[in-house]
Amino acid sequence: MATLAENLSLSGRRALVTGASSGLGEHFAKTLAANGAEVVLAARRVDRLEAVKATIEEAGGKAVAVEMDVTKPDSVEASFASIDAQLGGPCDILINNSGVGQESWLIDTEEDEWAKIVETNLTGVWRVAKHAGRAMIDAKTPGAIVNIASITALRPSYMLAGYAATKAGVDQMTRNMALEFVRYGIRVNAIAPGYFKTSINDTFLDSENGDRMRKRVAMRRFGEYGELDGALMLLASDAGSYMTGSTIVVDGGHTLTPL
Repeated sequence: MATLAENLSLSGRRALVTGASSGLGEHFAKTLAANGAEVVLAARRVDRLEAVKATIEEAGGKAVAVEMDVTKPDSVEASFASIDAQLGGPCDILINNSGVGQESWLIDTEEDEWAKIVETNLTGVWRVAKHAGRAMIDAKTPGAIVNIASITALRPSYMLAGYAATKAGVDQMTRNMALEFVRYGIRVNAIAPGYFKTSINDTFLDSENGDRMRKRVAMRRFGEYGELDGALMLLASDAGSYMTGSTIVVDGGHTLTPL
């Protein structure tokens, strides 16, 4: 029987990370690479991806960069074709991380803003998972899909109706994906992070309202990126081999109190 360390190793695995040009996506990619995975970095900003790729390679890891706009079907299809052409096979890990934020009251949210949130955070997650799952199935390769949800899927909050609705959709879609993909040996789980400072929310978290929110977190602080590594590695690796359809909340106890 394999040891825990052996099960956590990603040696010989290949991981696709969307939204890998910055923030949590960049961190996830670096974490997976540091633990043995060959990482495919996907996002719209290719110049930024190349910088992340260089950092991973300087640390001894392996990475390739592909341009991908999850809101455009042709872009996603072309990205998967590029992955197959460059690497000769599919990724067996997907970290479905692309997303955009929101800071608007429901009655003030414009149609184009709403459409962008839904297309990126929900349809984009479905679109990439569909292609990744098909690639694994066609290659008869078992694997793991990790969707990035949010605690806003679980509790209401102000000025986030569209964002929260899409993340709730991701949370539920994860279970449906898990049910459909389990017969192919593909596990599908989700991580629901609490508040971690990213380019999406840094202005708010540094504000007075953000500080008031911090005080409502049970641990009285926002998360550090590395505090997501345990959940990420568990769900991506064989250490979580008997888990599918689960959502792991990593929020410092924030959902124990009103958001």
